[in-house]
This record gives sequence, C-alpha cells and structure tokens, in this order.
Amino acid sequence: MDLYGQKSKSIPQKIVIHGVEILLLWLSYWILFQNGGTWVENNLSIHNADGNIDRRSIIFIFNIIIFLRLAYMMIFMLKRKIPWEESVSVPLAFALYFLGFPLFVLPISIPIDRLDYLAIIIFIIGCVLNSGGEILRDKWKKKPENKGKIYIQGFFKYSRHINYFGDILWVIAYALITKNVWSVTIPLFLFSFFAFYNAPKLDKYLKEKYGNDYDDYAKRTKMLIPFIY
Repeated sequence: MDLYGQKSKSIPQKIVIHGVEILLLWLSYWILFQNGGTWVENNLSIHNADGNIDRRSIIFIFNIIIFLRLAYMMIFMLKRKIPWEESVSVPLAFALYFLGFPLFVLPISIPIDRLDYLAIIIFIIGCVLNSGGEILRDKWKKKPENKGKIYIQGFFKYSRHINYFGDILWVIAYALITKNVWSVTIPLFLFSFFAFYNAPKLDKYLKEKYGNDYDDYAKRTKMLIPFIY
C-alpha cells in the first residue's frame, strides 16, 4: 500500500483519465440517444427498445453527475500519486457504469415507476456519503491541530470505509433504473472488490500508519456497511 503514502499532483495522469472519461460519456450518449443503439442491436444482438427515453435520460444524468464528482475529487482533493497503470484502470472501471448500464437499459421499455424514484434517492444518498464524507474529512485534515490524527468523525463514524459504501449505493441505483436483472452483476462485483480486496488492503495501511488508534477505531466500527459488515 505504498501508493497511499506518496503525494503528487499527477497532472498528466489526471488529464488522461478525464479525457477518456469524456470519450466514454460521448459513447454513452451515442448509445442511448443516437444511432449507437441501432449499431449495438445490429452488431451485438442487444435489442434496442422504443419508448424508454425517460429511463435512458436518468442513466445519462447519473453518468454526468458521476463524471463531475470524479473530476472534482481528483482535481481538488486527491493528494496521492496516481501511477500510469491507474490512469488506465480507473477509466476502464468507469466504463462499466458509463457503457455497461446504457447497454443494460437499451432493451428495456418499462415506464418509470415508484421503484425508480427510490433508486434516484438511493443514488443521491450514495453520492452524499461518498463525496460528502471525503469533503468533510479533507476539511478536518487541513486543520493544523489534526495533523497526524485519524479521522473518525462525520459519516466515518458509521463505517471505516463509508465512502466505498456510498459507491455501492449509487451503483445499485444505476442497476435499479435499468430494470435489467443482469445489471446486478456490476454492484455485486463492486461490493466484492471493496469487501475482499480494497478495504482490507487499505485497513492494513491505516493500521500501520495509526497503530493502536486505528485498532480501537476498527473494534467499534464496521468495515463497509454501517452496523452490518
């Protein structure tokens, strides 16, 4: 986990990441609203249904919000070094959202219902937990009296990686909007990645950095899902 201890602006890497993200946004728009849907139907045998413009619009709005959140976090808050491998892996991961969910929603023509409004609320909650938690932590860490201390306030009182839980929530919201049972594979993959790889690896780094303070924090706080796991 040496990566978390290295600080750098990583401007070239951030330019690459945002450039690829913009390309993915354009591709998602092409699939959802232009002749990309027809191309997908002809070449990938995924039915391009009529009459689901509202559902497609929600998916694309989600894409824009996630892009803007990622851009803000990377430009103004991310302090650690971004290796070149990550400038490739991050856009590939976000391709699951920007392209995967448009493909899942493509054959669906079910009108918007109450579950979709619930999905929008879940999306908002997930974004607030993720970005809001990071913003509050960043402000706390900038105070001189908090230097070298572990942040256990705000949303992080409820789980050690509440920001990851927020990610899982907004990805679940995407899946609910698609009304496609196969879309559940994306949030399941994300949960598995966080629960069994990324969060435990970060826990190890934080334990090495904060010692007993982190042990005490871990004893009274769930790793990922508040009050559960």
